[in-house]
Amino acid sequence: MPTFESSPQYEHGVPESLGVLLVNVGTPDAPTPAAVRRFLRQFLGDPRVVEYPRALWWLVLNCVILLIRPPRSARAYQQIWTERGSPLLLHSEDVASAVQNQVSGRLSGVTHVELAMTYGNPSIGSGLDRLHAAGVRRIIVLPLYPQYSGTTTAAVFDSVSAALKKRRWIPELRMINHYHDATGYIAAHAANIRDHWEQNGKGDKLIFSFHGLPISTVEKGDPYYCQCQKTARLISASLDLDDDNWMITFQSRVGREKWLQPSTDDVLGELGRDNLARIDVVCPGFAVDCLETLEEIAIRYAGLFTESGGGVLSYIPALNARDDHIAFLVRLIERNAGGWPESSPDWTASEAGQELDKSRQRARAAGASQ
Repeated sequence: MPTFESSPQYEHGVPESLGVLLVNVGTPDAPTPAAVRRFLRQFLGDPRVVEYPRALWWLVLNCVILLIRPPRSARAYQQIWTERGSPLLLHSEDVASAVQNQVSGRLSGVTHVELAMTYGNPSIGSGLDRLHAAGVRRIIVLPLYPQYSGTTTAAVFDSVSAALKKRRWIPELRMINHYHDATGYIAAHAANIRDHWEQNGKGDKLIFSFHGLPISTVEKGDPYYCQCQKTARLISASLDLDDDNWMITFQSRVGREKWLQPSTDDVLGELGRDNLARIDVVCPGFAVDCLETLEEIAIRYAGLFTESGGGVLSYIPALNARDDHIAFLVRLIERNAGGWPESSPDWTASEAGQELDKSRQRARAAGASQ
């Protein structure tokens, strides 16, 4: 028979609270081949990420990819690693801290915000453990993926489900699975781009570069491609851009399978050969800066553009912990907490404490041991 975790034991009258689990994809613990290999084994071993037959993929992954790719990826990470560690982790930590600071003053009662990664550390299981230990009985899961994909958002759901199915007492759960066209998200990106232009000047063309996917994934019903299109269209409309002043591309393709087109590197090569003096690249599929934005776009593809005959590629940073980004995320959490006690303006911590005391007294009078 399965054994379910029951600690801490249920106790009458213990204050309940709301939890928010912010989730990003993850990062190696260090910019070394060994750490990258551990991360890639977990990441690429997920059937949500690679939908090949498992036995065949196990051979390819363990006998080819994990022998060749870790040293190359480690060198890429070394170019962007900071004193605080991986940019993805540190920016995600900053977002979580800022959300905690703001949401505590917006929702009634106590709200606990935890950061977790689908792959690597801190894990989703550990994040849920911390919320559980804090007495959280209602959880909002917010994957930091504006556009939904089975390869990302659904993988978060899988990991959350796998962790919670070990629990005896499951919390109430709500999951936000996309926000690609939310007004606050679009406005934050438009403001971020305008700020960049004011400080650095405006390029000849704006490229919206999204992480790529195999075309087969989209053909099977994944909405990611359409949501990327809508995101870029709404941002460009907010910026009053003509159609010939912007375009959508897809980056990070690997393997021989056909991926979403056009590819970012091919487009940048062509624009370089057209001798454009400057282009701007923004990546609105990434909530925070990471390997794909800082190394792939800002370093490697910037070099490709220049070597092809172009001038300067100006990378526009991700939203990271910008005030408008944090304010949007907090509003998103507030909306999704609707109907729960913490979302009610009539609910206060003191009133809740009084009700808990009464509940505890009634339970003990009825013979409860806790």
